[in-house]
Amino acid sequence: MSDKKATVLFVCVHNAGRSQMAAGYLQHLAGDRIEVLSAGTEPRDQVNPSAVAVMAEEGIDLTSSTPKVLTDEAVIASDYVITMGCGDKCPFFPGKKYLDWPLADPAGKGVDAVRPIRDEIRGKIEALIAEIDEKF
Repeated sequence: MSDKKATVLFVCVHNAGRSQMAAGYLQHLAGDRIEVLSAGTEPRDQVNPSAVAVMAEEGIDLTSSTPKVLTDEAVIASDYVITMGCGDKCPFFPGKKYLDWPLADPAGKGVDAVRPIRDEIRGKIEALIAEIDEKF
């Protein structure tokens, strides 16, 4: 394992649900071992209240998180770029590991519909941490 810390960027359209939950889990489960970024191609004004609620059930506080616009600089700074439904709007730079996670969009859904999305994200985050721990 090297001294370099991996940087992971989560990208979805609104940066209000999936990418926020993924970033919250990665920060919670990996601590300061991994740098975590999230952004959206068309960010909303606030994080989805249902996403905030279901993450609070896991002990993860997203109340101070705010959606951010995706920039080329964020992609350039990242080792992993994980997209969640933004398609061709996500910029591509060589040398990055790109993963696409086909997750349901929690926009407009209540907590009962968002919980399974949250649980699927957690499983993907746990596998991602294991992969990063092998490489960094």
